[in-house]
Amino acid sequence: MAKKEVAFIGAIDQGTTSTRFIIYDQDTKCIGSHQVEFTQFYPEAGWVEHNPLEILESVKICMAKAMDKATADGHNVDGLLKAVGLTNQRETTLIWSKSTGLPLYNAIVWMDVRTTRKLEKEFSGGRTHFVDTCGLPISTYFSALKILWLLENVDAVKQAVKTGDALFGTIDTWLIWNLTGGINGGLHVTDVSNASRTMLMNIKTLDWDKATLEALKISPGILPKIVSNSEVIGKIEKGWPITGIPIAGCLGDQHAAMVGQACRKGEAKSTYGTGAFILLNTGEEIVKSKHGLLTTLAYKLGPNAPTNYALEGSIAIAGAAVQWLRDSLGIIKSAKEIEELALKVESAGGVYFVPAFNGLFAPWWRDDARGVCIGITRFTNRSHIARAVLESMCFQVKDVLDSMHKDASQKDLRVDGGATVNNLLMQIQADLLGSPVVRPADIETTALGAAYAAGLAIGVWKEGEIFASGGTSKTDTTFRPNLEESLRKKKLESWGKAVERTFDLADLSI
Repeated sequence: MAKKEVAFIGAIDQGTTSTRFIIYDQDTKCIGSHQVEFTQFYPEAGWVEHNPLEILESVKICMAKAMDKATADGHNVDGLLKAVGLTNQRETTLIWSKSTGLPLYNAIVWMDVRTTRKLEKEFSGGRTHFVDTCGLPISTYFSALKILWLLENVDAVKQAVKTGDALFGTIDTWLIWNLTGGINGGLHVTDVSNASRTMLMNIKTLDWDKATLEALKISPGILPKIVSNSEVIGKIEKGWPITGIPIAGCLGDQHAAMVGQACRKGEAKSTYGTGAFILLNTGEEIVKSKHGLLTTLAYKLGPNAPTNYALEGSIAIAGAAVQWLRDSLGIIKSAKEIEELALKVESAGGVYFVPAFNGLFAPWWRDDARGVCIGITRFTNRSHIARAVLESMCFQVKDVLDSMHKDASQKDLRVDGGATVNNLLMQIQADLLGSPVVRPADIETTALGAAYAAGLAIGVWKEGEIFASGGTSKTDTTFRPNLEESLRKKKLESWGKAVERTFDLADLSI
């Protein structure tokens, strides 16, 4: 990219299990970063919550530590940090008090399944009743059903809505409101990508859909203003390690990764994090899937910029299964150990693991599914289980891409996210797809996408510069398939049988 006056851009990357703050220079080189994990709460089976105040504190810590690291390395970040972009875990829902600034309940996380599917029985269109408007099926995954649960089950929320003291937001909205002043004039906004995951936004008009709100009996008064992904939203106020700097970009994490990977029409990326998310940019065309995928926003890089749409396949459990091996079973002590453990065997030994901990998302959409591990014999050991867990991520991505190919054309798969440092995982993915997998040198493209959006809004970069490379470089790593076609087909058939075993298990008594 062309040299300009020196400027740094910061990116808040607030994920499902950790928060990070990264500072980039104009050549998109990281000059300072910090990451912290935060607490996951599991009050009941299938329930997942976060403490919103702990998330705020994690952002403060990461900002301060990243600034300190950059300064220690000789960078004048205090004077040259020009803007901050924000990216976040999507769908996670919270409602807080406008007057006190305190949450009225913990944040209900996107993978939480406490909300029931009874709603689809109340509408003539069943599970797809709102698809034409919002692009999404009725599912526990999206914010609308989480809002309804809070309205029905939390007295403090009911009362605050009645008195006009309630504010709803996904994590981006919660962070921006607090960053820009909180109870002292904080801005109550969200962006088009996060709004598109609530089930409440009309994906054609990019406004809250009045008919949907009326049908679900959700008050429009609790909803934030919707803005584009790249524009100056407001300035960070006192009380934060960084003050007076504009927040100039905001995208849901998967949409930020699309920008970070420079995905244009016809190009797809898969992010491997807590879950795995495959998005295909369909340009300005809204493509309705007939094979279990979601129609959603890709990005809108400015108030007057064209809207790019996407097809998405969402996988609930990917890296979270590795955390489960670490935290619940103690098979590994750290996530990076799984590759070494899995490499001790040449295959999973006939073991198939389907991580339907909270049901299955795309392309099955089965809330009644629960996890299974089959094919176990006395021969099975820890290494086979570890390899089966890695394979489970790749099988799920393969299923989504098969559906995606039926709906639209797609080129080579670009990958990103923390789990992609695992070379074995990437090779398994290429083997099961039967096609190349391209990993960029910088795998944290989610944060990079948020930085791009902020820098674009204030003129540090131009859109043509961001997309000029097509998201590829000489430092990318390409994994090519080595598996024989006959063996690949047998493994896929066995995986399909394993998936079927997960259905109708949600009501099993303990």
